[in-house]
Amino acid sequence: MELNLKRPIIFFDLETTGIDIARDRIVEISMVKVMPDGEEIVRTRRINPGMPIPAEATAIHGITDEDVKDCPLFPQIAKSLAQFIEGCDFGGFNSNRFDLPMLVEEFMRAGVDVDFRLRAGLDVDLHKSRFIDVQNIFHKMEQRTLVAAYKFYCGKDLADAHSAEADTLATYEVLKAQLDRYGELQNDVAALAEFSTRAESADFAGRILYNEKGEEVFGFGKYKGRSVAEFFRVEPSYYSWMMNGDFPLYTKKIITEIRCREKNEKQ
Repeated sequence: MELNLKRPIIFFDLETTGIDIARDRIVEISMVKVMPDGEEIVRTRRINPGMPIPAEATAIHGITDEDVKDCPLFPQIAKSLAQFIEGCDFGGFNSNRFDLPMLVEEFMRAGVDVDFRLRAGLDVDLHKSRFIDVQNIFHKMEQRTLVAAYKFYCGKDLADAHSAEADTLATYEVLKAQLDRYGELQNDVAALAEFSTRAESADFAGRILYNEKGEEVFGFGKYKGRSVAEFFRVEPSYYSWMMNGDFPLYTKKIITEIRCREKNEKQ
């Protein structure tokens, strides 16, 4: 079943130096931009991460320091990449928890302002974008990995697994096959995004979540579920600890806005 699109959707996958969003970097990015008329635009490129690629990462994706030594740094492609994704919805496999936060972090390090809330003057405005995580749909339906999902839904073996382009194209095929298999899935980007989303997060990395009242709460650690604003009032040093810690830049941006909002409300 082909996707019912009202605007372009980008399926994407990243290969990185590791899984720490705050510290690690992208070494390869592949995007399939699917237009409402069905046209598919594929862009794949390698990126010099500006740091050594650990052997354990190379063992997964096969990309070495030698492979990327002459490739551009992310800041060199950030603006053109931002233009390519502007006005699109997004799809991926575990993308809501990893690929999207990692991509946003790279944009912020490059000085590209990204947000999914309505604000003026953004370089990348995602406030109207929908985010479909195919892994979440798969886990809710079948509990498998991408390789197994590709075999289960598409009846094919996934050659070149952990190649960004192969994984990206496979993810796109899996979603279309999921629509064929599950009649209860609505062929609508907004509905698929809602179905594939877990807890709604205030930041991209899921460190700060929204509770049922729409309040920002911690999504990690021993204070999980506790109001961020309330806890900062009681323990202001926790804000400083987070700002000095290895948290993603976007998470730090969110907690700073919460902190400033509380101060302004007291004045």
